Amino acid sequence: MVKFGGYMLLLFFLFIGLIGCRNVEGIGMNWGTMASHKLPPKVVVQMLKDNNISKVKLFDADENTMKGLAGSDIEVMVAIPNGQLQDMTDYDTAKAWVKKNVTRYNFKGGVNVKYVAVGNEPFLKSYNGSFLNSTFPALQNIQNALNDAGLGDKVKATVPLNADVYESPVNAPFPSAGKFRSDIRSVMSDIVHFLSKNNAPFTVNIYPFLSLQQSPDFPIDYTFFDGGSKPVVDTNGIAYTNVFDANFDTLVSSLKDVGVGDIPIVVGEVGWPTDGDKNANFLLAQRFYNGLMKKLGSNQGTPLRPNQYIEVYLFGLLDEDTKSVAPGDFERHWGIFTYDGQPKYPMDLTGQGLNSSLVGAKDVKYLPLKWCVLNPNASNKTALTDNINYACTYADCTKLGFGSSCNGLDAQGNASYAFNIYYQTQSQKDESCSFQGMAMVTTNNASQGNCNFTIQIATSSSYRLHLWPSSPYHIGPPLLLFAFELVVSFLF
Repeated sequence: MVKFGGYMLLLFFLFIGLIGCRNVEGIGMNWGTMASHKLPPKVVVQMLKDNNISKVKLFDADENTMKGLAGSDIEVMVAIPNGQLQDMTDYDTAKAWVKKNVTRYNFKGGVNVKYVAVGNEPFLKSYNGSFLNSTFPALQNIQNALNDAGLGDKVKATVPLNADVYESPVNAPFPSAGKFRSDIRSVMSDIVHFLSKNNAPFTVNIYPFLSLQQSPDFPIDYTFFDGGSKPVVDTNGIAYTNVFDANFDTLVSSLKDVGVGDIPIVVGEVGWPTDGDKNANFLLAQRFYNGLMKKLGSNQGTPLRPNQYIEVYLFGLLDEDTKSVAPGDFERHWGIFTYDGQPKYPMDLTGQGLNSSLVGAKDVKYLPLKWCVLNPNASNKTALTDNINYACTYADCTKLGFGSSCNGLDAQGNASYAFNIYYQTQSQKDESCSFQGMAMVTTNNASQGNCNFTIQIATSSSYRLHLWPSSPYHIGPPLLLFAFELVVSFLF
Protein backbone atom coordinates (compact mmCIF):
# COMPACT_ATOMS: atom_id res chain seq x y z
CA MET A 1 0.00 0.00 0.00
CA VAL A 2 1.41 3.39 -1.04
CA LYS A 3 1.52 5.88 1.81
CA PHE A 4 0.17 9.46 1.52
CA GLY A 5 3.74 10.77 1.21
CA GLY A 6 4.25 8.51 -1.79
CA TYR A 7 1.19 9.98 -3.48
CA MET A 8 2.49 13.48 -2.84
CA LEU A 9 5.88 12.57 -4.29
CA LEU A 10 4.23 11.04 -7.36
CA LEU A 11 2.06 14.13 -7.87
CA PHE A 12 5.14 16.35 -7.47
CA PHE A 13 7.04 14.55 -10.21
CA LEU A 14 3.95 14.52 -12.42
CA PHE A 15 3.62 18.29 -11.95
CA ILE A 16 7.30 18.81 -12.79
CA GLY A 17 6.87 16.65 -15.88
CA LEU A 18 3.92 18.71 -17.06
CA ILE A 19 5.83 21.94 -16.50
CA GLY A 20 8.79 20.52 -18.40
CA CYS A 21 6.60 19.80 -21.43
CA ARG A 22 5.53 23.38 -21.95
CA ASN A 23 6.65 25.07 -25.13
CA VAL A 24 9.41 27.64 -25.20
CA GLU A 25 8.14 30.92 -23.81
CA GLY A 26 7.27 33.40 -26.50
CA ILE A 27 7.04 30.93 -29.39
CA GLY A 28 4.48 31.79 -32.04
CA MET A 29 3.79 30.73 -35.61
CA ASN A 30 3.33 32.54 -38.93
CA TRP A 31 0.14 31.36 -40.61
CA GLY A 32 0.25 32.16 -44.31
CA THR A 33 -2.64 31.24 -46.57
CA MET A 34 -1.27 31.58 -50.12
CA ALA A 35 -2.39 28.11 -51.14
CA SER A 36 -4.60 26.78 -53.88
CA HIS A 37 -6.37 24.50 -51.40
CA LYS A 38 -6.59 25.85 -47.86
CA LEU A 39 -7.19 23.83 -44.74
CA PRO A 40 -10.34 25.04 -42.97
CA PRO A 41 -9.40 27.64 -40.31
CA LYS A 42 -10.96 25.58 -37.53
CA VAL A 43 -8.74 22.63 -38.48
CA VAL A 44 -5.65 24.83 -38.39
CA VAL A 45 -6.62 26.39 -35.07
CA GLN A 46 -7.12 22.96 -33.53
CA MET A 47 -3.70 21.94 -34.84
CA LEU A 48 -2.17 25.02 -33.17
CA LYS A 49 -3.87 24.14 -29.90
CA ASP A 50 -2.84 20.49 -30.12
CA ASN A 51 0.77 21.65 -30.37
CA ASN A 52 0.40 24.19 -27.54
CA ILE A 53 1.16 27.07 -29.89
CA SER A 54 -0.37 30.10 -28.20
CA LYS A 55 0.59 32.87 -30.63
CA VAL A 56 -0.01 33.31 -34.33
CA LYS A 57 0.98 35.96 -36.85
CA LEU A 58 -1.21 36.56 -39.89
CA PHE A 59 -0.58 38.43 -43.14
CA ASP A 60 -4.04 39.94 -43.39
CA ALA A 61 -7.23 40.09 -41.34
CA ASP A 62 -9.29 37.59 -43.33
CA GLU A 63 -12.74 37.20 -41.83
CA ASN A 64 -12.83 33.40 -42.10
CA THR A 65 -9.45 33.10 -40.40
CA MET A 66 -10.51 35.46 -37.61
CA LYS A 67 -13.74 33.54 -37.07
CA GLY A 68 -11.70 30.35 -36.84
CA LEU A 69 -9.56 31.92 -34.12
CA ALA A 70 -12.53 33.20 -32.11
CA GLY A 71 -12.71 31.67 -28.67
CA SER A 72 -9.30 30.01 -28.92
CA ASP A 73 -7.50 32.60 -26.75
CA ILE A 74 -4.54 32.36 -29.14
CA GLU A 75 -2.69 35.69 -29.28
CA VAL A 76 -3.02 37.10 -32.79
CA MET A 77 -1.02 39.56 -34.87
CA VAL A 78 -3.31 40.75 -37.64
CA ALA A 79 -1.83 42.54 -40.63
CA ILE A 80 -2.38 45.33 -43.10
CA PRO A 81 -0.84 44.36 -46.48
CA ASN A 82 1.58 46.77 -48.11
CA GLY A 83 -0.93 47.57 -50.81
CA GLN A 84 -3.23 49.17 -48.20
CA LEU A 85 -0.61 51.35 -46.50
CA GLN A 86 -1.39 54.40 -48.59
CA ASP A 87 -5.06 54.10 -47.64
CA MET A 88 -4.11 54.07 -43.97
CA THR A 89 -2.46 57.50 -44.26
CA ASP A 90 -6.05 58.79 -44.02
CA TYR A 91 -7.05 58.71 -40.35
CA ASP A 92 -10.74 58.00 -40.96
CA THR A 93 -9.78 55.00 -43.11
CA ALA A 94 -7.44 53.77 -40.38
CA LYS A 95 -10.21 54.13 -37.79
CA ALA A 96 -12.59 52.16 -39.99
CA TRP A 97 -9.98 49.41 -40.44
CA VAL A 98 -9.44 49.12 -36.68
CA LYS A 99 -13.19 49.00 -36.08
CA LYS A 100 -13.71 46.26 -38.65
CA ASN A 101 -10.67 44.10 -37.90
CA VAL A 102 -9.88 44.65 -34.22
CA THR A 103 -12.71 46.26 -32.24
CA ARG A 104 -15.23 43.97 -33.90
CA TYR A 105 -13.58 40.92 -32.32
CA ASN A 106 -12.91 42.49 -28.91
CA PHE A 107 -15.42 40.64 -26.77
CA LYS A 108 -15.39 37.66 -24.44
CA GLY A 109 -15.04 34.63 -26.68
CA GLY A 110 -13.76 36.79 -29.53
CA VAL A 111 -10.25 37.05 -30.95
CA ASN A 112 -7.30 37.86 -28.72
CA VAL A 113 -5.63 40.47 -30.94
CA LYS A 114 -2.29 41.59 -29.49
CA TYR A 115 -0.55 43.28 -32.41
CA VAL A 116 -1.38 44.94 -35.70
CA ALA A 117 1.34 44.50 -38.30
CA VAL A 118 1.41 47.65 -40.41
CA GLY A 119 2.77 46.36 -43.70
CA ASN A 120 5.22 43.54 -44.26
CA GLU A 121 8.89 44.37 -44.87
CA PRO A 122 7.89 47.64 -46.59
CA PHE A 123 11.44 48.98 -46.78
CA LEU A 124 12.95 46.09 -48.72
CA LYS A 125 15.56 47.43 -51.11
CA SER A 126 13.80 45.63 -53.95
CA TYR A 127 10.70 47.83 -53.42
CA ASN A 128 12.70 50.91 -54.44
CA GLY A 129 11.08 53.16 -51.83
CA SER A 130 7.49 52.39 -52.89
CA PHE A 131 6.24 52.47 -49.30
CA LEU A 132 8.73 54.93 -47.86
CA ASN A 133 6.28 57.81 -47.49
CA SER A 134 3.23 55.82 -46.35
CA THR A 135 4.53 53.39 -43.72
CA PHE A 136 5.15 55.78 -40.82
CA PRO A 137 1.92 57.79 -41.27
CA ALA A 138 0.00 54.51 -41.49
CA LEU A 139 1.66 53.26 -38.29
CA GLN A 140 0.78 56.47 -36.47
CA ASN A 141 -2.84 56.41 -37.61
CA ILE A 142 -3.39 52.75 -36.72
CA GLN A 143 -1.91 53.10 -33.23
CA ASN A 144 -3.83 56.33 -32.62
CA ALA A 145 -7.01 54.65 -33.83
CA LEU A 146 -6.36 51.80 -31.40
CA ASN A 147 -5.81 54.33 -28.63
CA ASP A 148 -9.01 56.20 -29.51
CA ALA A 149 -10.93 52.92 -29.47
CA GLY A 150 -9.74 52.26 -25.93
CA LEU A 151 -7.54 49.36 -27.05
CA GLY A 152 -4.13 51.05 -27.03
CA ASP A 153 -3.02 49.45 -23.76
CA LYS A 154 -3.87 45.98 -25.03
CA VAL A 155 -3.14 46.11 -28.77
CA LYS A 156 0.07 47.55 -30.24
CA ALA A 157 0.84 48.51 -33.82
CA THR A 158 4.24 47.49 -35.17
CA VAL A 159 6.00 47.23 -38.54
CA PRO A 160 7.56 43.85 -39.42
CA LEU A 161 10.84 44.76 -41.13
CA ASN A 162 13.40 42.75 -42.99
CA ALA A 163 16.89 42.66 -41.53
CA ASP A 164 18.12 44.63 -44.53
CA VAL A 165 16.97 47.86 -42.86
CA TYR A 166 20.21 47.85 -40.86
CA GLU A 167 23.80 47.00 -41.66
CA SER A 168 27.39 47.30 -40.52
CA PRO A 169 29.87 49.30 -42.60
CA VAL A 170 32.20 47.44 -44.94
CA ASN A 171 35.24 48.60 -42.96
CA ALA A 172 33.73 47.37 -39.67
CA PRO A 173 31.51 44.34 -40.41
CA PHE A 174 30.59 43.66 -36.78
CA PRO A 175 27.37 43.83 -34.74
CA SER A 176 28.69 46.66 -32.55
CA ALA A 177 28.94 48.92 -35.60
CA GLY A 178 25.33 48.37 -36.70
CA LYS A 179 23.32 51.32 -38.03
CA PHE A 180 20.11 51.73 -39.94
CA ARG A 181 20.56 52.12 -43.68
CA SER A 182 21.50 55.65 -44.59
CA ASP A 183 18.63 56.03 -47.08
CA ILE A 184 15.98 55.25 -44.42
CA ARG A 185 17.76 56.31 -41.23
CA SER A 186 15.53 59.32 -40.66
CA VAL A 187 12.22 57.46 -41.05
CA MET A 188 13.53 54.51 -39.04
CA SER A 189 14.42 56.87 -36.20
CA ASP A 190 10.88 58.30 -36.32
CA ILE A 191 9.36 54.83 -36.31
CA VAL A 192 11.35 53.43 -33.40
CA HIS A 193 10.76 56.52 -31.26
CA PHE A 194 7.03 56.27 -31.96
CA LEU A 195 7.04 52.55 -31.10
CA SER A 196 8.91 53.25 -27.87
CA LYS A 197 6.51 56.04 -26.90
CA ASN A 198 3.58 53.66 -27.30
CA ASN A 199 5.30 50.70 -25.58
CA ALA A 200 5.18 48.74 -28.82
CA PRO A 201 7.92 46.35 -29.96
CA PHE A 202 10.27 46.58 -32.90
CA THR A 203 9.56 43.60 -35.17
CA VAL A 204 12.30 42.12 -37.35
CA ASN A 205 12.51 39.10 -39.67
CA ILE A 206 15.82 37.22 -39.49
CA TYR A 207 16.68 34.48 -41.98
CA PRO A 208 20.03 32.70 -41.58
CA PHE A 209 19.01 30.47 -44.49
CA LEU A 210 18.97 33.47 -46.83
CA SER A 211 22.52 34.40 -45.81
CA LEU A 212 23.57 30.96 -47.00
CA GLN A 213 21.37 30.97 -50.09
CA GLN A 214 22.47 34.40 -51.29
CA SER A 215 26.20 33.90 -50.78
CA PRO A 216 27.81 30.64 -51.94
CA ASP A 217 30.88 31.34 -49.79
CA PHE A 218 28.89 31.85 -46.59
CA PRO A 219 30.03 29.30 -43.94
CA ILE A 220 27.14 26.88 -43.56
CA ASP A 221 27.84 26.02 -39.92
CA TYR A 222 27.48 29.70 -39.01
CA THR A 223 23.78 29.51 -39.88
CA PHE A 224 23.17 26.94 -37.11
CA PHE A 225 23.45 26.98 -33.33
CA ASP A 226 25.48 23.87 -32.56
CA GLY A 227 28.89 25.49 -32.25
CA GLY A 228 30.40 24.03 -35.40
CA SER A 229 31.47 27.36 -36.89
CA LYS A 230 34.56 29.45 -36.32
CA PRO A 231 33.57 32.39 -34.08
CA VAL A 232 33.50 35.91 -35.47
CA VAL A 233 35.09 38.19 -32.87
CA ASP A 234 33.75 41.74 -32.65
CA THR A 235 36.01 44.72 -31.90
CA ASN A 236 34.53 44.75 -28.38
CA GLY A 237 35.85 41.22 -27.82
CA ILE A 238 32.48 39.47 -28.11
CA ALA A 239 32.64 36.20 -30.06
CA TYR A 240 29.66 35.32 -32.26
CA THR A 241 29.16 31.67 -33.17
CA ASN A 242 25.99 32.01 -35.27
CA VAL A 243 24.48 34.51 -37.67
CA PHE A 244 21.20 34.84 -35.72
CA ASP A 245 22.93 36.35 -32.69
CA ALA A 246 25.13 38.54 -34.87
CA ASN A 247 22.15 39.79 -36.86
CA PHE A 248 20.03 40.42 -33.75
CA ASP A 249 22.83 42.37 -32.06
CA THR A 250 23.42 44.43 -35.19
CA LEU A 251 19.83 45.56 -34.73
CA VAL A 252 20.44 46.25 -31.03
CA SER A 253 23.38 48.48 -31.97
CA SER A 254 21.30 50.22 -34.63
CA LEU A 255 18.58 50.96 -32.09
CA LYS A 256 21.14 52.34 -29.66
CA ASP A 257 22.53 54.51 -32.42
CA VAL A 258 19.18 56.34 -32.74
CA GLY A 259 18.70 56.56 -28.98
CA VAL A 260 16.18 53.78 -28.33
CA GLY A 261 18.43 50.95 -27.20
CA ASP A 262 16.01 49.33 -24.76
CA ILE A 263 12.93 48.88 -26.98
CA PRO A 264 11.55 45.30 -26.95
CA ILE A 265 12.37 43.28 -30.05
CA VAL A 266 10.05 40.67 -31.55
CA VAL A 267 11.43 38.30 -34.19
CA GLY A 268 8.51 38.24 -36.59
CA GLU A 269 9.87 35.51 -38.85
CA VAL A 270 12.65 32.96 -38.58
CA GLY A 271 12.81 29.50 -40.10
CA TRP A 272 14.27 27.07 -42.61
CA PRO A 273 12.63 25.69 -45.79
CA THR A 274 12.59 22.02 -46.75
CA ASP A 275 12.56 22.05 -50.55
CA GLY A 276 13.30 24.17 -53.60
CA ASP A 277 17.04 24.63 -53.01
CA LYS A 278 20.09 22.44 -52.44
CA ASN A 279 20.25 23.64 -48.81
CA ALA A 280 16.51 23.32 -48.22
CA ASN A 281 15.75 19.87 -46.83
CA PHE A 282 14.34 18.11 -43.78
CA LEU A 283 17.70 17.37 -42.16
CA LEU A 284 19.00 20.94 -42.25
CA ALA A 285 15.63 22.34 -41.19
CA GLN A 286 15.53 20.01 -38.21
CA ARG A 287 19.11 20.91 -37.31
CA PHE A 288 18.25 24.61 -37.43
CA TYR A 289 15.08 24.34 -35.35
CA ASN A 290 16.63 22.03 -32.77
CA GLY A 291 19.37 24.57 -32.15
CA LEU A 292 16.99 27.51 -32.15
CA MET A 293 14.60 25.87 -29.69
CA LYS A 294 17.39 24.99 -27.28
CA LYS A 295 18.68 28.54 -27.47
CA LEU A 296 15.27 30.09 -26.86
CA GLY A 297 14.42 27.58 -24.16
CA SER A 298 17.50 28.56 -22.17
CA ASN A 299 16.53 32.27 -22.20
CA GLN A 300 20.19 33.07 -22.77
CA GLY A 301 19.41 35.97 -25.08
CA THR A 302 22.22 37.38 -27.20
CA PRO A 303 25.58 38.90 -26.20
CA LEU A 304 24.17 42.46 -26.22
CA ARG A 305 20.91 41.41 -24.56
CA PRO A 306 21.92 38.51 -22.33
CA ASN A 307 19.64 36.42 -20.12
CA GLN A 308 16.47 37.50 -21.87
CA TYR A 309 13.75 35.51 -23.55
CA ILE A 310 13.11 36.46 -27.15
CA GLU A 311 9.58 36.52 -28.53
CA VAL A 312 9.74 34.62 -31.82
CA TYR A 313 7.29 33.65 -34.55
CA LEU A 314 8.48 30.66 -36.57
CA PHE A 315 8.11 30.81 -40.33
CA GLY A 316 6.04 29.13 -41.13
CA LEU A 317 3.16 26.89 -40.30
CA LEU A 318 2.18 25.36 -43.67
CA ASP A 319 3.66 25.10 -47.15
CA GLU A 320 2.03 27.55 -49.56
CA ASP A 321 1.89 26.47 -53.19
CA THR A 322 0.87 29.82 -54.69
CA LYS A 323 3.50 32.07 -53.09
CA SER A 324 5.72 34.05 -55.40
CA VAL A 325 8.97 32.28 -56.21
CA ALA A 326 10.76 35.48 -57.19
CA PRO A 327 13.22 35.08 -54.26
CA GLY A 328 13.61 31.36 -54.99
CA ASP A 329 11.70 28.10 -55.34
CA PHE A 330 12.12 27.50 -51.60
CA GLU A 331 9.47 30.18 -50.90
CA ARG A 332 6.73 27.58 -51.17
CA HIS A 333 8.31 25.18 -48.67
CA TRP A 334 8.82 27.07 -45.39
CA GLY A 335 6.19 25.12 -43.44
CA ILE A 336 7.04 22.88 -40.54
CA PHE A 337 3.86 21.15 -41.68
CA THR A 338 3.04 20.01 -45.21
CA TYR A 339 0.26 21.61 -47.24
CA ASP A 340 -2.24 19.26 -45.56
CA GLY A 341 -1.09 19.92 -42.01
CA GLN A 342 1.11 16.87 -41.45
CA PRO A 343 4.45 17.30 -39.61
CA LYS A 344 7.56 17.01 -41.76
CA TYR A 345 9.97 15.90 -39.03
CA PRO A 346 10.19 15.56 -35.23
CA MET A 347 10.47 18.96 -33.58
CA ASP A 348 10.91 19.87 -29.94
CA LEU A 349 8.98 23.04 -29.14
CA THR A 350 9.92 22.77 -25.46
CA GLY A 351 13.57 23.55 -26.10
CA GLN A 352 14.65 20.71 -23.83
CA GLY A 353 16.16 18.43 -26.44
CA LEU A 354 13.24 16.04 -26.56
CA ASN A 355 12.78 13.98 -29.71
CA SER A 356 9.09 14.84 -29.74
CA SER A 357 6.73 14.83 -32.67
CA LEU A 358 4.34 17.55 -33.70
CA VAL A 359 0.62 16.81 -33.84
CA GLY A 360 -0.78 16.86 -37.36
CA ALA A 361 -4.07 18.29 -38.56
CA LYS A 362 -7.09 16.13 -37.85
CA ASP A 363 -10.08 15.23 -40.00
CA VAL A 364 -8.43 16.36 -43.22
CA LYS A 365 -10.52 15.47 -46.26
CA TYR A 366 -8.74 14.59 -49.50
CA LEU A 367 -9.70 14.33 -53.13
CA PRO A 368 -10.07 10.77 -54.52
CA LEU A 369 -6.94 8.64 -54.91
CA LYS A 370 -6.38 9.48 -58.56
CA TRP A 371 -3.27 10.74 -60.32
CA CYS A 372 -2.71 12.32 -63.73
CA VAL A 373 0.36 10.95 -65.51
CA LEU A 374 1.96 10.91 -68.94
CA ASN A 375 0.21 8.49 -71.27
CA PRO A 376 2.88 5.95 -72.31
CA ASN A 377 1.26 5.79 -75.74
CA ALA A 378 1.58 9.55 -76.32
CA SER A 379 3.31 10.23 -79.59
CA ASN A 380 3.09 14.00 -80.11
CA LYS A 381 6.72 14.73 -79.31
CA THR A 382 6.61 18.39 -80.28
CA ALA A 383 3.73 19.24 -77.93
CA LEU A 384 5.14 17.67 -74.77
CA THR A 385 7.39 20.53 -73.71
CA ASP A 386 4.62 23.08 -74.26
CA ASN A 387 2.22 21.02 -72.17
CA ILE A 388 4.69 20.60 -69.32
CA ASN A 389 5.47 24.29 -69.48
CA TYR A 390 1.79 25.13 -69.26
CA ALA A 391 1.20 22.81 -66.30
CA CYS A 392 4.09 24.32 -64.38
CA THR A 393 2.97 27.86 -65.15
CA TYR A 394 -0.30 27.30 -63.30
CA ALA A 395 0.79 24.81 -60.66
CA ASP A 396 3.73 24.35 -58.31
CA CYS A 397 6.57 22.45 -59.96
CA THR A 398 9.28 23.79 -57.64
CA LYS A 399 10.08 20.31 -56.34
CA LEU A 400 11.46 19.49 -59.79
CA GLY A 401 14.12 22.20 -59.64
CA PHE A 402 17.84 21.65 -59.17
CA GLY A 403 18.65 20.37 -55.71
CA SER A 404 15.00 19.73 -54.89
CA SER A 405 13.31 16.53 -53.77
CA CYS A 406 12.01 15.48 -57.20
CA ASN A 407 15.04 16.61 -59.19
CA GLY A 408 16.10 13.00 -59.78
CA LEU A 409 13.11 11.98 -61.88
CA ASP A 410 13.63 10.92 -65.48
CA ALA A 411 11.94 12.74 -68.32
CA GLN A 412 8.77 10.65 -68.07
CA GLY A 413 8.64 11.26 -64.32
CA ASN A 414 9.06 15.00 -64.84
CA ALA A 415 6.14 15.07 -67.24
CA SER A 416 3.94 12.98 -64.95
CA TYR A 417 4.76 15.12 -61.93
CA ALA A 418 3.89 18.29 -63.83
CA PHE A 419 0.64 16.87 -65.16
CA ASN A 420 -0.40 15.56 -61.75
CA ILE A 421 0.36 18.70 -59.77
CA TYR A 422 -1.72 20.69 -62.25
CA TYR A 423 -4.52 18.10 -62.08
CA GLN A 424 -4.58 18.25 -58.29
CA THR A 425 -4.42 22.04 -58.25
CA GLN A 426 -7.47 22.06 -60.51
CA SER A 427 -9.29 19.79 -58.02
CA GLN A 428 -9.06 16.77 -60.35
CA LYS A 429 -11.37 18.25 -62.97
CA ASP A 430 -11.63 15.84 -65.90
CA GLU A 431 -10.58 18.52 -68.37
CA SER A 432 -7.36 19.16 -66.45
CA CYS A 433 -5.85 15.77 -67.31
CA SER A 434 -5.93 16.04 -71.05
CA PHE A 435 -2.88 17.96 -72.21
CA GLN A 436 -3.85 17.44 -75.83
CA GLY A 437 -4.21 13.69 -75.33
CA MET A 438 -0.80 13.25 -73.73
CA ALA A 439 -2.05 12.51 -70.19
CA MET A 440 -4.19 9.86 -68.52
CA VAL A 441 -5.74 9.28 -65.10
CA THR A 442 -4.57 6.34 -63.02
CA THR A 443 -5.51 4.92 -59.62
CA ASN A 444 -2.00 3.58 -59.10
CA ASN A 445 0.09 5.79 -56.84
CA ALA A 446 2.43 7.62 -59.18
CA SER A 447 4.93 8.67 -56.48
CA GLN A 448 8.53 7.72 -57.12
CA GLY A 449 11.10 7.19 -54.38
CA ASN A 450 11.29 10.30 -52.18
CA CYS A 451 9.21 12.29 -54.66
CA ASN A 452 5.61 12.42 -53.52
CA PHE A 453 2.94 12.90 -56.17
CA THR A 454 0.39 14.96 -54.28
CA ILE A 455 -3.25 14.17 -53.69
CA GLN A 456 -4.79 17.53 -52.85
CA ILE A 457 -7.07 18.22 -49.94
CA ALA A 458 -10.74 18.71 -50.65
CA THR A 459 -11.81 22.26 -50.01
CA SER A 460 -14.92 24.31 -50.54
CA SER A 461 -12.93 27.47 -51.31
CA SER A 462 -13.04 28.57 -54.90
CA TYR A 463 -9.97 28.51 -57.09
CA ARG A 464 -9.78 29.77 -60.62
CA LEU A 465 -9.30 27.02 -63.18
CA HIS A 466 -6.66 27.56 -65.85
CA LEU A 467 -7.67 25.14 -68.55
CA TRP A 468 -5.85 24.65 -71.83
CA PRO A 469 -6.78 27.55 -74.15
CA SER A 470 -8.14 27.08 -77.64
CA SER A 471 -4.77 27.71 -79.19
CA PRO A 472 -2.25 25.01 -78.24
CA TYR A 473 0.53 27.62 -78.39
CA HIS A 474 -1.07 30.13 -76.03
CA ILE A 475 1.39 29.30 -73.27
CA GLY A 476 1.98 31.09 -70.00
CA PRO A 477 5.37 32.47 -68.85
CA PRO A 478 8.23 30.07 -69.57
CA LEU A 479 9.33 27.80 -66.75
CA LEU A 480 13.04 28.10 -66.11
CA LEU A 481 13.43 25.35 -63.52
CA PHE A 482 14.57 22.71 -65.94
CA ALA A 483 15.28 22.30 -69.62
CA PHE A 484 12.65 19.84 -70.75
CA GLU A 485 13.68 20.31 -74.33
CA LEU A 486 16.86 18.38 -73.59
CA VAL A 487 15.10 15.36 -72.16
CA VAL A 488 11.90 14.98 -74.16
CA SER A 489 13.65 13.03 -76.87
CA PHE A 490 14.41 10.20 -74.44
CA LEU A 491 10.70 9.40 -74.26
CA PHE A 492 10.31 8.55 -77.92
